[in-house]
Amino acid sequence: MVDQLENSNDVTVTLPRVQDRIPTVVADDAHVIYRVHKGAGATASPVAALKRIVSRTSAPQIREVHAVKGVSFTAYRGEAIGLIGSNGSGKSTLLRAIAGLLPVNRGAVYTQGQPSLLGVNAALLNDLSGERNVALGCLAMGMSPTEVERLTPEIIEFSGINQRGDFASLPMRTYSSGMSARLRFSIAAAKKHDVLLIDEALATGDKGFRKRSEQRVRELRENAGTVFLVSHQLSSVRDTCERTIWLESGTLRMDGPTAEVIRAYETYVNSK
Repeated sequence: MVDQLENSNDVTVTLPRVQDRIPTVVADDAHVIYRVHKGAGATASPVAALKRIVSRTSAPQIREVHAVKGVSFTAYRGEAIGLIGSNGSGKSTLLRAIAGLLPVNRGAVYTQGQPSLLGVNAALLNDLSGERNVALGCLAMGMSPTEVERLTPEIIEFSGINQRGDFASLPMRTYSSGMSARLRFSIAAAKKHDVLLIDEALATGDKGFRKRSEQRVRELRENAGTVFLVSHQLSSVRDTCERTIWLESGTLRMDGPTAEVIRAYETYVNSK
């Protein structure tokens, strides 16, 4: 039996199923390299770049940042995979590459369907109410108006933003960062996803919300989805993911059962 996945260049690749396990994401020696101007300030601004183009002057020196270095793995349908590592280890960069938001400079990333990236910086419209943002977010994910009307109260209740008043009717600019992050997760989690990428979105909120969100991740897995979770809270990874990938300085240090990988990672952190 076989399955088909697509990479960011719209190339379809046929892969064999392994013991009826259906692959949803394949990273094949993936490298992601940022190119940034040395220094900061006016020389790196869009205005300065336009002036250089008009005047035909040379650009300042550019520094390459090799954020992901030859990472390879296969994720399967029904898995919840944690991504852990020190700050700057390449976790969020890898998620953005899987989502197709960053190009892979060498190697390739193949995915089934269109992965959905949920991060703490996901855009919501600050001038609109939380309730209106829920409706727009659900419509953008392809839900019908009838589904939106039915699910909106459930999404708001799940997020907990109304626990201390009717915040759902207030503009998003009045929300705390934690309230906004909880609402983002609640909107994204209302839909079944082939691949859902979660970047630190479970780190906000009280114990009750974290428990609800972790249960929701389990439900997404049971509905044949694949979930990737980036979190600095190792307890969330332990409670949610049976498999964990450890990145360090852009390289894959370990990939295996969550308990074993976290044990090795904690030993590494404590030895520094």
